[in-house]
Amino acid sequence: MQHCEPDTLIQNPVGEPVVASISVNADARSVWNIVGNFAGFPVFIPALSHIEMTGTGVRSVRKKLFKDGNVVIEQLNTHDDQRMVMTWSLIYTSLNIGNLWARMEVQEQGPGQSAATWTIIGEPYTGGPQDQPAFQAFLQGFADGAMNNVKQMFA
Repeated sequence: MQHCEPDTLIQNPVGEPVVASISVNADARSVWNIVGNFAGFPVFIPALSHIEMTGTGVRSVRKKLFKDGNVVIEQLNTHDDQRMVMTWSLIYTSLNIGNLWARMEVQEQGPGQSAATWTIIGEPYTGGPQDQPAFQAFLQGFADGAMNNVKQMFA
């Protein structure tokens, strides 16, 4: 009998984290209700047409459909409603993204003030080290735009 080694395409990416952090004029719970809703990202990412969810809570999968036709499928790894932090991993995308891991966190910063931070570690699907800076810039621009939209919601 032949011995089989399990394999997987989902691996934690290696690379410099892309961090998009904002200060918001709102209490942490109000901000978490927006950014901590795994199914609710179209609220602050206008490029999204809609999200289709499979399941609820940890292990649930979201299919993000973009207005330009691109698709991203991600799985929720952790979701701590008390600590206001969640993480997820990429399963599939039509974009040039290989492995990708992300974390969203909201922290209280004082009365009516909070900080929301989206951290992404990703690798391009094709290309070499020379493509990493442009890829990082793409992720940074996307995350900054989304988080600035969140900030504007409470302005």
